[in-house]
Order: sequence, then C-alpha cells, then structure tokens
Amino acid sequence: MSKEPPHVGGAGPIVAGAMLKQPRRVALEARALAESLGSALVFAYVEPNSYMVEWELKEDIRGNSLNPKDIDEDMSADAADIMRILDSCMAGSKVEWSLKVLTGEPGKALSRLADELHARMIVVGTRHKGFGAHLSELFNGSTASHVIAHQSLPVVVVPVHHEDR
Repeated sequence: MSKEPPHVGGAGPIVAGAMLKQPRRVALEARALAESLGSALVFAYVEPNSYMVEWELKEDIRGNSLNPKDIDEDMSADAADIMRILDSCMAGSKVEWSLKVLTGEPGKALSRLADELHARMIVVGTRHKGFGAHLSELFNGSTASHVIAHQSLPVVVVPVHHEDR
C-alpha cells in the first residue's frame, strides 16, 4: 500500500486568484499548499474592466482574450502592485511561481487557466464584508462560488473577512 497522496486534480501547478488590495493570507495559504505538495504556483490576476471575445470569428483569438498581449498602463500598474505583494509573500520559498494577467469574468478566466495548465487545484479568497462587497456580489456573483460550481478540480477557499491588507 502506497502512502503517496492521491492526485485528485491535474499534474500541473496550483492556480491562485490574485486581486488588488487582497489580504496577503490568500497568497500565503497558496504558498503553504504548494510547498507541502511540491507543486508550482501560478497566481492569476483578472483585469476587472475587461471582457472576453466569445463570438464566432473567422480565426480563433480566444487565446488573445485569455492572455492579453497588449497590457495598458492601468493593467501594468495594477499587475506591478500585485507583483510587489507576491514577491514579499513568496520571499524565501523554493516554490516556482509566476503571475499571469487575464481578462474576462474572473471565475471563468480562473477555470480556463486551470484547464489550460492541467492545474492540480485552485485557490481563491472570499470578499471583504461591507456594503460595496455585498452589492457587487448581488449583481456579479462571487468568484469563489462560480469556481466551485463550475469546476471539477479541488477548490480551496481562504476566508479573508476580517483580515488586514
């Protein structure tokens, strides 16, 4: 009988959602999981003011939508802010990690990236409590809820309700 843990997800990296002003706890929990499982880690930032091109076209450009080639100043500034936080969270770790900037609806974008990378699992954080978060969740739904409902991979949800940023 082998004591090796079963592979319930893919053989690829752990995919972790990253957001502006997200508490460090999400990245630190993803790091701890990656270290304990000996897995690579891919953080994914989904540009909030983006959309996916999903119409039937003469050429397949879905890859351009998922992984944008043209990153504008706002996107690169946001990604640079997230990269600084991730650098700090990952300092001293031997885990191979990267950050991908994606476009589209966050839940779908994370799921597509996980499928593309044959990810082992997905890590996401919950939203902060407050009127703005409740209103946004009412109209847009929760990324964590979408990922859980539409994913066959294991999904780890890190609660961040009362965390400091």
